Amino acid sequence: MGALSSLRVAARRRAIMPRWVRRGDAAAARAGHRRRTGPGVDRFWRWLSGFADDGVLWSTIAGVVAVTGKPRAAVRGIASLLVASLLANVIGKQLFGGQRPLLADVPVGRRLAKQPHTPSFPSGHSASAAAFVTGVGIESPKTGAAIAPLALGVAYSRLHTGAHWLSDVIGGLALGTGVALLGGRLVPPRPRDETAARGGADRRLPASPDGEGAFIVVNRSSGTSVVRPDPARMLAERLPRAELHLLEGGDPGEAVRVALARADPPPILGVCGGDGSVAAVAHEARLAGLPLLVVPSGTFNHFAKAAGASPASAAVDALQRGEGVRVDVAELSFDDDDPITVLNTASVGVYPEFVTERERHERRWGKWLAGLMAARVLRDSEPVTIVIGGRRANVWTLFVGVGANDPDIAAPLGRRRLDGGVLDVRVLHADTRARAVASLAFGRRTSGILRGLGMVPRRIESFTTTSLEVIVKPREDQPPGFAHDGEVATATAAAAAAAHGNRGYRTAITIEPGALDVYRPAVAHATR
Repeated sequence: MGALSSLRVAARRRAIMPRWVRRGDAAAARAGHRRRTGPGVDRFWRWLSGFADDGVLWSTIAGVVAVTGKPRAAVRGIASLLVASLLANVIGKQLFGGQRPLLADVPVGRRLAKQPHTPSFPSGHSASAAAFVTGVGIESPKTGAAIAPLALGVAYSRLHTGAHWLSDVIGGLALGTGVALLGGRLVPPRPRDETAARGGADRRLPASPDGEGAFIVVNRSSGTSVVRPDPARMLAERLPRAELHLLEGGDPGEAVRVALARADPPPILGVCGGDGSVAAVAHEARLAGLPLLVVPSGTFNHFAKAAGASPASAAVDALQRGEGVRVDVAELSFDDDDPITVLNTASVGVYPEFVTERERHERRWGKWLAGLMAARVLRDSEPVTIVIGGRRANVWTLFVGVGANDPDIAAPLGRRRLDGGVLDVRVLHADTRARAVASLAFGRRTSGILRGLGMVPRRIESFTTTSLEVIVKPREDQPPGFAHDGEVATATAAAAAAAHGNRGYRTAITIEPGALDVYRPAVAHATR
């Protein structure tokens, strides 16, 4: 009976669909409805289909993509989604239309709580999914490939729940992919930005052609989600007399402190790792007044790219020639504790919570998949109450960047200046959740287009200063953690809050101009 009804409904679809397409739809529906699945499987596909309603899933992932260092990919993905959704739902469904599968043929456990009543062809969910993923992939192929299975999952969920025919899903996927590819032709992606940040004059630093005198901490746990040659092998070949300290987890700063306490402390410090490892060793280099070699081997390497020490071979070239630059850093302290050196940014709110959740899954799933799993934080998180400049405010996130940053972004994760002597503060005041997520992807230039769609926050406060004091209030009796260079000081924040009877904790952030010497190729060499 179910097979007959599916065939009849498919046959009643508009005549513009060829007969063989209608018969194929009916056959696919029969095969899918006959296949037995457990209640847990059915519940997952219902949840995924519902999460993708109104682009909520993709706007959440756009926030994840943006805060992991690829805002252009997030913007292109959402822009492609908006165009594809418009074409599918406003034009395509009116032009092609058609009836959806008969609800009586869909197993009860698979049915959506809210059944769609719009025309069937094409699938808007599938078009949006394909457009977003393809758009992201145009700017960042690896990121697009990582989330492509999720787009296919959303498309399949529309079949599993009986919301669409097979041809609807295929048509939607083709439409979304085509829209994104056309957008890539009309607005070509910008080449990857490996350019160093502005500012910072070349200066001579101690040269070491063979690595003599250099103590380099190699954090083997950094960048495990990125496929690249082993940097330790390159360092051993090009710097045979350097002392390489291989670290499997643990504190890079502690390894440096032990080396500096020796009778013959090293005159040059180095670190091979991600931003967190670099910041830890940079702190010790500052205290000792020693130059720092940064060999990028993390996932994002924001500071190495900003300083001009990327790729790793360029950093080694600079050490061998004795070329470098003096850069600003910031100091972050909790109450009266010893300060922490910050190289890129410090923040409190949604972003630190996202980082914390990502780290929970990172060892098992890798950073990229863990980031997708942590996306629920961006969806479920609540605003944070802070006191800044004597003003109390509810905010989604407070970002404090080292050095003046691009005015068109809301989340300054990577610095744009090496000098200048200022902190760049961005306050994302509490608004609707969708706008809070979108704010991590869109800056003011793009928001001029999208504000009318209700996708960006109305209040993004920005200013520069040389020092800032912030009081962070507890939320549900737990003080939110404060992030710095990809690390979250949860325990330190909790201890500071406990010292004040869990009424919150105070942080102070101060710019330290020209406080660190870093090896990087001279401008003449970098240009060549």
